[in-house]
Amino acid sequence: MISAKYQVSYQQARNYIVKYEAGGVEALRDNRGKRKRPDEMSELEKLRAEVKILKAEKERAEMEASFLKKLEEIERRRG
Repeated sequence: MISAKYQVSYQQARNYIVKYEAGGVEALRDNRGKRKRPDEMSELEKLRAEVKILKAEKERAEMEASFLKKLEEIERRRG
């Protein structure tokens, strides 16, 4: 049974199937949080959203740099 395979209830599996059949993959997208479109945002909201994006990009870049540093260290140890 599909619900057991994916460890969800029968009803949840059925809901996914109905949504998929009605609207495809896009219908399965999680729309909670009611994100506003940029033209609906105030200037302050736009700036906050931009700051959030920039912080996430910075964090990703830092993680990538840290990963590459560790990888170089491992490769150096291997010879």
